[in-house]
Amino acid sequence: MAYFDAASTEPLHPQARQALIAALDVGWSDPSRLYGPSRRARMLLDQARAEIAEVLGARPDEVSFTTSGTQAVHLGVLGTLSGRRRAGRRLVTSAVEHSSVLHAAGTHERDGGTVETVGVRRTGAVDPAAFEAAVLEPGTALACLQTANHEVGTLQPVAAAAEACRNAGVPLLVDAAQTAGRVPVPAGWSVLTASAHKWGGPAGVGVLAVRKGTRWRSPLPEDEREGRRVPGFENVPAVVAAAAALRAMAAEAGTEMTRLSGLIDRMRKTIPEIVPDVEIIGDPDERAPHILTFSCLYVEGEALLTALDTLGFAVSSGSSCTASTLRPSHVLEAMGVITHGNVRVSLPRGVAAAEIDRFLAVLPDVVRRIREDAGVR
Repeated sequence: MAYFDAASTEPLHPQARQALIAALDVGWSDPSRLYGPSRRARMLLDQARAEIAEVLGARPDEVSFTTSGTQAVHLGVLGTLSGRRRAGRRLVTSAVEHSSVLHAAGTHERDGGTVETVGVRRTGAVDPAAFEAAVLEPGTALACLQTANHEVGTLQPVAAAAEACRNAGVPLLVDAAQTAGRVPVPAGWSVLTASAHKWGGPAGVGVLAVRKGTRWRSPLPEDEREGRRVPGFENVPAVVAAAAALRAMAAEAGTEMTRLSGLIDRMRKTIPEIVPDVEIIGDPDERAPHILTFSCLYVEGEALLTALDTLGFAVSSGSSCTASTLRPSHVLEAMGVITHGNVRVSLPRGVAAAEIDRFLAVLPDVVRRIREDAGVR
């Protein structure tokens, strides 16, 4: 199987696997206790926190570990809004944020707050001027902007958004799930979220970083762990493995991400040449290095994914729809592009160029057969 769905989850990095196995033997104890095994667990947890903070550009005491990237986003959004309630009840987001941001925004609205959604261009990038205008509105408590879109890979103008937020005195939450460990995290954020399984760590570890000086109050009942930000017992072995994976991915990123970007460039150029009626979606230049999304006219996305799966290719739909709901993607709708028949190819570290060759070799015939079965010439 050629695995092309790294945007959903990156395969476990070999160094993460080694670190996880070793930490299971020595990091199992409660890191909040004072006896020997617990002190060892605390040392492992503190070291992992420092390593992750260094890669993300944060201080160790700004970083807390959650159970997932989704929980990190929920706590980041709702905690910052709660901490800045006296400044206002207004939340600004882009129209293409991850569903975790949108769901947190929905909770904020049901609690009496307001949400302004800033539209995007056809490439999927938010308009910096429109984002700045929204942030400058009175009563804005928080703004949210992802580093790169999870469905089409387009990089967002985080630096410009951060400057606008700084001038307005509004904290900026940056969701770095798709780029952490792959490209440097843009400066200027007040709250940062990420997810370990996106960079080759184990599932079940999210990262929430809150800058010193940012007003934040937990929306959950208070707990003594993780700086009183996240309740529950820390999974020390998984956190240690997450740190090992992030450190390794960041060290490899200079060469490996350049290689993956070259493979994506080749696919962006070749697919429209070999398959008729194809639209490549997302910014061709300002993009995450490992993601490509395209739409094939007159082809159902689910049929294409199933056919590719039988041929040994694991890809996902660039749409957020599922076979059970058939709901179109809010990202693709906001971009004004085709919301059906989408395929997202996202390359993991180490993928062989030969697998790209094989994918390009079978794709034209697969699309042709599906169109013929649907009665389309």
